[in-house]
Order: sequence, then structure tokens, then C-alpha cells
Amino acid sequence: MQQQLLHFFEQHPQWAITISLLISVGVAVAGVLPSVFITATNILFFGFWEGVALSFLGEALGAAVAFVLYRKGFQKSAGKKLQQFPKAAALVAAKGTRAFGLIFSLRLLPFVPSGLVTFAAAIGQSGLVLFVIASSLGKIPALLLEGWAVYGATKLSPLYQVLLAVAAAVLLYVFVFRKNKKANS
Repeated sequence: MQQQLLHFFEQHPQWAITISLLISVGVAVAGVLPSVFITATNILFFGFWEGVALSFLGEALGAAVAFVLYRKGFQKSAGKKLQQFPKAAALVAAKGTRAFGLIFSLRLLPFVPSGLVTFAAAIGQSGLVLFVIASSLGKIPALLLEGWAVYGATKLSPLYQVLLAVAAAVLLYVFVFRKNKKANS
């Protein structure tokens, strides 16, 4: 996917920013897709700082759009179902500075699904402006780390890139397998 997108950007540079932002919004609305491929493409095409800045803008815009859509579509029906996730339930009930702190801190953690944070905030008491500011500020460190990791990985030889991908897949499998094993015990 990343190579096709990069090729498209190279063939149509006048559309690169718009397409990048639209994909970021789509990823945010979907809520379960990783954004790393668009961050990588942005960095490879625009350069490190410009690519990270565009990814940041896309993620902030995507979070805002997803928040509005989730609020309109799910606020009434989903509150009860989310109660099984304690951190998410706390965010649903939070207001003001407490909501800001929770959104900000959850965005700092790269392993917390962005879609879940957006969903919980949208069906809860948080306002759009508070959410966008807290979410965006919390995304800065995580996006910089993601950007540096992507940039470093692109500088590796193809062999090391494959080894890195295999190592990541193994770690993901072990993490998911162990988590599922603990849940079933």
C-alpha cells in the first residue's frame, strides 16, 4: 500500500497533500487501521519534518471528523457497552480538565487504540474543542517517535527491513497470544 501511494504522490504531486489528508481522515474514522503507512509515505515524499507535520495535521483533522461522526452516530446507544473497559468508561464520564488529562495521557501511549479514545470521548461528556486540543497535543510525542522509527527503518538495507518486519510480527504474535492465553486462563 505504501509503495503504491508513494508512486501516486510522485506521479501527481499536486494531489499529494489532499490525498494524504483524506487518507488520514479515513484511517481515523475507521478507528482500527494503523496510520504508520501514511506517516511513512509522507516522510518519504515530503521529508522528515514536513512529512511529520502533514501526518500530525491529518491525524488531528481525522480525529476531529471521527469525533463528530461517532458522536452523531453512537452517543446514545454505545455508552453501556463501553462500561466493560474501565479506562474508556472513565473517559466517557469525565468532563473538563479531567477529560482533557485522560485524552492527553491516552494519546501519549502508542499502544492505546486511537479509535477507542476518540470513540469514548465522542460518546462521553467531552466537547469537540477540548477533545481536539488534548488529542492533538498528546499525539505530538507519539507521532515524533513513530516518525523517527519510520525514518530510521527506511534507511536500513532491504534485508534489515525484512528482519525488522519479521521481528515486529513475532512480537505482535507473542503479545496477542499471551494476552489471549491470560484472558482464557
